[in-house]
Amino acid sequence: MHGLAFDVSHLLAGGLVLVSLMLLYQDRLYSLLNVFALHAVVLSLAVAWQAHIQEAPHLFVTAAIALGFKAILIPVALHRMVRRLGIHRTIETVVGIGPTMLFGIGLVALSIMVMLPVTEQADALTQEDLAFALSVVLLGLLMMVTRRNAVGQVVGFMSLENGLILAAAGAKGMPLVVEISVAFSVLIAFIVIGIFLFRIRERFDTVDVQVLERFRGEQP
Repeated sequence: MHGLAFDVSHLLAGGLVLVSLMLLYQDRLYSLLNVFALHAVVLSLAVAWQAHIQEAPHLFVTAAIALGFKAILIPVALHRMVRRLGIHRTIETVVGIGPTMLFGIGLVALSIMVMLPVTEQADALTQEDLAFALSVVLLGLLMMVTRRNAVGQVVGFMSLENGLILAAAGAKGMPLVVEISVAFSVLIAFIVIGIFLFRIRERFDTVDVQVLERFRGEQP
């Protein structure tokens, strides 16, 4: 059973890293939102598998929250928000997609090199999950830094939070009250972000952060 548990856990956590790299590759808003929904589905599967192998039923609640909120509710709401904002266009990036992908691969390698020695006292399952979780977090940060569109930065933030959930599940779970509070915190943050996006769109007629910087006088 240990061999199967390791293989499936490795596959799902590695799949989450792969989908994070797919998020970096997207240059269309609708495609980005669809891939984020896939990101949340893979996360829910990874957490559900951890619940099974750890015999921790409360992790199934985490998996259900990830599936319901992040794979269905938030992507659908973002799709409607994008339509209402009228921003059906290419997402501009600070650097090209190619260099961003190369840097992302470097971050994955760095995460594995850093995390495996640090967690050498832990079991193999925990080591792999934490290394992959750190990769997802760093790729989410990279996406936030390299996207000029505010919606893309929001997706980067939520993908980063998915990495934190994977880390908590891989490190033998977390209390149910923490899972529920995190889910509601993310929902509240999403609502606040949505309100700000609409206000920004009404005030400046754009959600491109580079254009917004010009209004602040930070760019010529």
